[in-house]
Amino acid sequence: MSERVSTAPAGPGATAGRVGLGGAAGAAAPAGAAEAAGSVALGGAHGTVGPAAPAGAGTVRGAGRYAPSPSSELHLGNLRTAVVAYLAARTEGRDFRLRIEDIDERSRVAIAERQIADLAALGIEWDGPVLWQSERRAAYAKAIIHLTELNLVYECFCSRRDILDAPRAPHGPPGGYPGTCRSLSAAERARRRATKPGALRLRAAVPAWEVFDRRSGASLQPVDDFVLRRADGAVAYNLAVVVDDAAQAVTQVTRGDDLLASAGRQSYLAHLLGLGAVEYFHVPLVYNRQGQRLSKRDGALAGAALFERYGGAGGVLGGIGQSLGLAAPGERVDLARLADRFDVATVRLGKWTV
Repeated sequence: MSERVSTAPAGPGATAGRVGLGGAAGAAAPAGAAEAAGSVALGGAHGTVGPAAPAGAGTVRGAGRYAPSPSSELHLGNLRTAVVAYLAARTEGRDFRLRIEDIDERSRVAIAERQIADLAALGIEWDGPVLWQSERRAAYAKAIIHLTELNLVYECFCSRRDILDAPRAPHGPPGGYPGTCRSLSAAERARRRATKPGALRLRAAVPAWEVFDRRSGASLQPVDDFVLRRADGAVAYNLAVVVDDAAQAVTQVTRGDDLLASAGRQSYLAHLLGLGAVEYFHVPLVYNRQGQRLSKRDGALAGAALFERYGGAGGVLGGIGQSLGLAAPGERVDLARLADRFDVATVRLGKWTV
């Protein structure tokens, strides 16, 4: 879909190179990508709780990223996360990548193009081409093959109701998979496969994995036998995001704090694939006056209506800046001014109600 990236502004510092796991040109391969493209490096930590140190800890290079799903217009909360991700990357000397996570069946190209235009209108520039997940299926399949060769993948035929009704360990993660299909015999798998397709799950060897977040520090996050590929053949988010972050040389992941609980699964999977760990920066969500997190239902706070309400990009950035303690009420700002005032260690991040 190279014709779809013509609207992407070319940010400074773009790098070129060949990327492991099928990465696009324009992103340098991170440490460990070579192992993932060949043999998977498990190291001595397999079966234990792994270290939280991100790849390149103590250095500045690498990249941050923003990766929206084009199922609806970007609302004010999405744009605040994008701005924080951009400022966190740029002010610490990182490249900045843009990825469109369009493998969801609700994704629409027209919405993705409007999202790209809205980000550009705010002055956000990214390095290298936009990465579209819909063009990355071969890379995801390659990762699953690696894991299968290590006997870390098995078929699961459970429905959501089966999972909810199944007994589980008392300390297992809420909604975690209880392992029902983990030990099925080959004959039983074949019998079930004849009546319905199975999903593919990771055979996890740990109940939790340590991750590092710039706001909350190191923490243990749950790991279970999570889905790698759904029964309909669609790759799962947890796999796609890990493979794509490695392909884009991402070392800092800034996103909503509702995704912190998935960080352990993703960091553990990256370890199994021989990829470097990333540093996380989870940002509080934005809520409407009814106490609900912003969503596509809040149409006046998304897309063109949002820019009109705030009087253009300067007003939108001013509102976001005020929520971060970087702008005065009513002040119109641009990204350069926000960058001058931004520090990852001291920025004010809290729940924002609009």
